[in-house]
Amino acid sequence: MDFPPHLGSMPMHAITEIHGEPGLLERFRLEIHQFDDTARARLTAALDLAADLHRDDRRVREPYLNHLLRVAIRLMHHYQVRDVDVIIAGLLHDAVEDHPAELADRVGDPRGGALATLATRFGPRVATLVAAVTNPVYDPQRDRNTQYREHLRVSLDREPWARVIKVSDFTDNGVGVIHTVGPKVVSSAIKYRPLVPLFRDLIGRPDTPLSQAVKRHIFSQLDLAEERFSAILDQPVHPN
Repeated sequence: MDFPPHLGSMPMHAITEIHGEPGLLERFRLEIHQFDDTARARLTAALDLAADLHRDDRRVREPYLNHLLRVAIRLMHHYQVRDVDVIIAGLLHDAVEDHPAELADRVGDPRGGALATLATRFGPRVATLVAAVTNPVYDPQRDRNTQYREHLRVSLDREPWARVIKVSDFTDNGVGVIHTVGPKVVSSAIKYRPLVPLFRDLIGRPDTPLSQAVKRHIFSQLDLAEERFSAILDQPVHPN
């Protein structure tokens, strides 16, 4: 497939709409060209694992891998992340939550086994970061969104790099809510809107390892997310 010479500067959702998964894969390859051979090999191995684990998964209208690619590309391009462990964790941030049994190398504790596999293949730091952004097993007697927010508040408080991964994930889900269709538009807005002030606080902290320019970019994306959530949730309902 031929791609335009400006693929490296195209917005990711534009790449998704026009070129689909092949376009995002090519953009990922362009982004990792800056790394040395060892780093590129690790990143490619993580991408291959993510593609295999999520091969049958879908996100509304697209392959799930598209989401993982956008999270990783955003880390490299918009957030200027050069820490390979962080980018790998971005690619694999849903692996333990969605496919623990496939990853686990022992019987009895799929999530623990899955994290052990990631630690063996990519190092303990990658496993720690993935654990920090993996959603908890929810108590069915309590509101899931409340539990989700509680988990993020605690886990991201102690893992500064996990904040960076999670805000990239949030941007894809929250700012990208307008690319969703059906009932998920409202349910996503309800889920993600309360996270805007949390991410403002977390990203603004001195120990969040991003430049001030990148932080300003993220704050502008949080503003945009709030605008979109408001458009979805705060507009008056007009009778037919």
